Amino acid sequence: MSIHGPVKPSLLTFDIFGTVVDWRKGLGERDFERLVDVQGELEHARFRSYAEIVAESLVRVRGLDVVSAARIGAEVGTWPLFPDSRDALRRIQRLAPCAATTNSDRAHGEQMQAQLGFRLAGWICAEEVRAYKPDRRIWEAASRKMGAPFGPDWWHVSAYADYDLRTARELGLTCVFVQRPHSRPGTADVTVPDLAALADLVEAA
Repeated sequence: MSIHGPVKPSLLTFDIFGTVVDWRKGLGERDFERLVDVQGELEHARFRSYAEIVAESLVRVRGLDVVSAARIGAEVGTWPLFPDSRDALRRIQRLAPCAATTNSDRAHGEQMQAQLGFRLAGWICAEEVRAYKPDRRIWEAASRKMGAPFGPDWWHVSAYADYDLRTARELGLTCVFVQRPHSRPGTADVTVPDLAALADLVEAA
């Protein structure tokens, strides 16, 4: 873990898929990179729900029938959590609000929080904002919803430094990079191997 003097957090926002939820296990290893790339392309086209985007990526890449693909897209919030996610988020949320800023739908938030067994302080998602990260409107919506001005006491946590943390850095947030499978490294203020290590850091702050 590398630390560069972060200030104590008053809010933490989390990328969900790939950071909290193990979407490689959810989508499966086969053609995973291609599925993610197609989803990214679709997120930059006209706005559609994430459920629809997942479904189309599965039809395009794996040739699934539309009914099966739609069912999978509707249930992405049930994909498995990383083993450390539940306990770590519970520990962190005792000390500071934890909210999701996620390229997903409201229904996925209900599914994922049911898996956690508790609710996050907020679920700010693409369906609500009608935009996908790295669009800064996601963070602007989080700022309004959570009553939090941009600044270093807002920590943004993601396994994707290439686009997710880049926008957070532009907004003046403390950027926390989590080393997950399929993570994409880049500039960060804090690097942790998992969310358990992040919980240790927040508890010590």
